[in-house]
Amino acid sequence: MTSVILKPHKEESLKRFHPWVFSGAISRVVLDASHKAAAPEEGELVCVRSAANEVLGVGHWQVGSIAVRILAFGEETLPTDFWLSRIRAAYKMREALGLITDSQFSTLNSQLSINNTFRLVHGEGDFLPGLIVDVYAETAVIQAHSVGMHVCRNEIAEAVLSEVPQVQNIYYKSDDTLPFKAPVEGEKTGWLTTPPQPSPQGREIEEFWSIENGLSFRIDWLRGQKTGFFIDQRENRALVERYAKDKDVLNMFCYTGGFSLYALRGGAKTVDSVDVSQKAIDLVNVNVARNFPSATNHTAVAADAFEYLSKQKEDGKTYDLIILDPPAFAKHRDAVKNALRGYQRINAKAIEMIRSGGILFTFSCSQAVDKEAFRLAVFSAAAQVGRKVRILHQLHQPQDHPINIYHPEGEYLKGLVLYVE
Repeated sequence: MTSVILKPHKEESLKRFHPWVFSGAISRVVLDASHKAAAPEEGELVCVRSAANEVLGVGHWQVGSIAVRILAFGEETLPTDFWLSRIRAAYKMREALGLITDSQFSTLNSQLSINNTFRLVHGEGDFLPGLIVDVYAETAVIQAHSVGMHVCRNEIAEAVLSEVPQVQNIYYKSDDTLPFKAPVEGEKTGWLTTPPQPSPQGREIEEFWSIENGLSFRIDWLRGQKTGFFIDQRENRALVERYAKDKDVLNMFCYTGGFSLYALRGGAKTVDSVDVSQKAIDLVNVNVARNFPSATNHTAVAADAFEYLSKQKEDGKTYDLIILDPPAFAKHRDAVKNALRGYQRINAKAIEMIRSGGILFTFSCSQAVDKEAFRLAVFSAAAQVGRKVRILHQLHQPQDHPINIYHPEGEYLKGLVLYVE
């Protein structure tokens, strides 16, 4: 196997089990005899060694500032049962947390308790850097964020089918997540198992449903964002349900209406769902009709968030509860300053429109924006508007999106629940 030799004293972070090897820490690369090229292939398994030739671990080689993502510490090669054991451990944790309560596999009687939607693998949080696996009922969606995981996609799929009882179908969706210039062989998107029947190809909106805490959601993993749904807001959606009774609710950046459905079930007086995507709004309406077929208190609008809020303010519209869950404003460090301006601007507009005694749920999913910077942006928005604001909750990602204690960078979702006088 190719060996990556570190510079002296650059092994300390790996001995603390941080899973990344940065390119600046590498002294040289010793290729194995089979190599014809002058450098390792992207996605190749390499053994990382200290300057003193101590084996530190094995991982996937990649081009960029993060040169190796470690899969197994202290190993020279991957154990033969590596994928099975890691998927088994990931599933066992979700099972122990009580997240998997599909009626087919549970003795629970309450429909509200049924949940067959969860994240099975959360990258570094499950010691599998570069890999995401989400489960929607009987279908798992695999997403690779590194070429190494792309190369191993079929082994991963086999392990998921072996270790997760309810999964029968595997869909692979990595066209938007693999490194843009990486030399990738094979399809980036498609079924890794026989497609379920009837085939979903060619339908405008897919006919696949999953259940989250008793609510049904149509999942479009073929064309939807991420793997088709934002599972990471499950617990925060449940908190909205607790606050929604008799309130006029605005769900901005609503996507397929997760927060909206929980607000409706919580007894909201009215719910307005807004997203710039008409496709998302179509799915919101489908989801509302499925769960609340006689509801007359829900409105869905395709509109730009800033323009919508400005127009509502001009019309004198106000709300008791507003949810702001925008897409990542900063996908890399260079965009942080502009992202913080965006968070301040959107939160100021929302705070202006909340009635006295109202509630604001506000989020950032930008990993590049830390929670202190986000909190400062929201503080600046409140000060700009001149309202008295108190923090009720500080929110984060749920338990099936675990944070590796050796990799604090994995804490990406930040949220605040604010009381506005």
